[in-house]
Amino acid sequence: MFQTPQRTRQARRLRADMTGAEARLWAMLRGRRFEGLKFRRQAPVAGAIPDFVCPELKLLIELDGGIHDLKVFKDAERDHRLAEAGFTVLRFGNEAFLRNPGIVLEAIRLHAAGQRKA
Repeated sequence: MFQTPQRTRQARRLRADMTGAEARLWAMLRGRRFEGLKFRRQAPVAGAIPDFVCPELKLLIELDGGIHDLKVFKDAERDHRLAEAGFTVLRFGNEAFLRNPGIVLEAIRLHAAGQRKA
């Protein structure tokens, strides 16, 4: 899928309206602060706009609020489409992340270790 002006506008809007959980994770990831990995936030990828993207690892991080409980099927379809494009999607609930940010960081670390061995 190609980038469209509408997706660009949507990505910019999402970057401007980050949730508290997204802002907290971004503070941990930005500027290669975590494991020297480069992350982008709310960047269009394969027709989707995931919360965080690590192009080097082809890794997408999603922090989901309660609304995603109503969109499980749609999220699963989207994750499948992204997997077909070669990306790994890691999903975490906002509340779980806010209670224990280490779960997200450890999942990223484990994924990076696996990718670097391959």
